[in-house]
Amino acid sequence: MVDVPFDPSLDLIIVAVRIVGPRGPALLRVALDTACAETLIVPEALDEIGYGARDGDTMTTVTTALGRESGYRLRVERFFALGNAVDNFTVHVHDLPEEFGLKGLLGLNFLRRFNYEIRSQEGRIRIEPV
Repeated sequence: MVDVPFDPSLDLIIVAVRIVGPRGPALLRVALDTACAETLIVPEALDEIGYGARDGDTMTTVTTALGRESGYRLRVERFFALGNAVDNFTVHVHDLPEEFGLKGLLGLNFLRRFNYEIRSQEGRIRIEPV
């Protein structure tokens, strides 16, 4: 079991993820989002490590409070979050509002691989592989 800290005074649960691409790794600030079915990463973060739309396998659309956003889906070489790594991991690539300062949303396609508890008062996430 791994305990991952977060700042409980913030409005969102912010965690770090590391993604490995053709040009190397990137460390990104994302929000843990249990209402998000798929993990979402903004295009510019993936562009910096060598991924682009040409690497996508499917065009996708997400519906947000701002309307419908077009994007694509791709597999990244390695995705590391909450003390655990997944190889050949699928992410959806879509824009997010810049004012949040986030590079993505950590969704259920990553989280459902684990048992986890969010301990809001303590500011930590307890996670264990199933």
